[in-house]
Amino acid sequence: MIRVENLTKIYGNKKAVNDISFSVAKGEILGFLGPNGAGKSTTMNIITGYSSATMGTVHVNDAEIFESPNKVKRQIGYLPEQPPLYLEMTVNEYLSFIFRLKKIKLPRQKHIDEVCKQVRISDVQKRVIKNLSKGYRQRVGLAQALLGNPSVLILDEPTVGLDPRQIIDIRNLIKELGSTYTIILSSHNLSEIQATCDRVIVINKGTLIADDTPDNLARTMNPEHKLAVRIAGPEKKIFNLLLELPDVLRVDMLGLCEGEDGVYDFMLESKPGTDVRREMFNRLAENRWPILNLKSTELSLEDIFLQLTTDAMADLQQADNRNDRISKKGGKSA
Repeated sequence: MIRVENLTKIYGNKKAVNDISFSVAKGEILGFLGPNGAGKSTTMNIITGYSSATMGTVHVNDAEIFESPNKVKRQIGYLPEQPPLYLEMTVNEYLSFIFRLKKIKLPRQKHIDEVCKQVRISDVQKRVIKNLSKGYRQRVGLAQALLGNPSVLILDEPTVGLDPRQIIDIRNLIKELGSTYTIILSSHNLSEIQATCDRVIVINKGTLIADDTPDNLARTMNPEHKLAVRIAGPEKKIFNLLLELPDVLRVDMLGLCEGEDGVYDFMLESKPGTDVRREMFNRLAENRWPILNLKSTELSLEDIFLQLTTDAMADLQQADNRNDRISKKGGKSA
């Protein structure tokens, strides 16, 4: 559906995007992550045809963005961080204007009504946009991206400035749209990416540093699989039971839970790729020793992001130091 190959963008002496390659399959929701200045917006602007590339190609379906820009743009719906809304218009007037601007060859009002129903704004079609809540305005922005039935949606910070209820609504809507559209979602909200996206790409200083599912990234960055569990019952008997579970490599007794008599904390380490929770629950239930708390110690997406970008910055600094030393040696010998 989307294929980016060896994409490079140079401004003066700076590489904003440095030889990036990735693909997005039909029906996939891809999370696009990176710190400020990493090259996310530049990459998205090139994919949508708003900016040119120094080198590389971008294919959307069977069309290449630089060879057939109009054909590619017709297949992409784009929601920028600040939706391009005309606040004095009603929702219907605004969407009619965008419909004409895109030169869509479909029955106008029928298509607009269908899109409004899809993003659940049919009840505000006749209202002036400036009188709508931030959440509804974001839905109107999403509606303009959907006009023309594109096959690809590119969403840049779609929940910025929304309250928690609105964020959940937009997140659920994006997941619903993922069954129909190929979606690239750029966001600083890591919990949003983790809850919404099938796959994550991380770029830093214009370079792609990770491309995988959140779960696989967590396993790669932290291969140990540990569970912290709090159980009520006799400590030594519980310890022996946990140690006998299939695929458990190690059990550590962490002692009595503060303020609770007869409640103990344990740490379990199991074999990679295994899940001991069901068997543990069944055996503890047979003995009437209830689990009061269970927590995985796997890395969150936030932990992964911080570790990846920190490691990448350290590698770049080491490379810069090596280049400086080589330059100084060259200058002395000259």
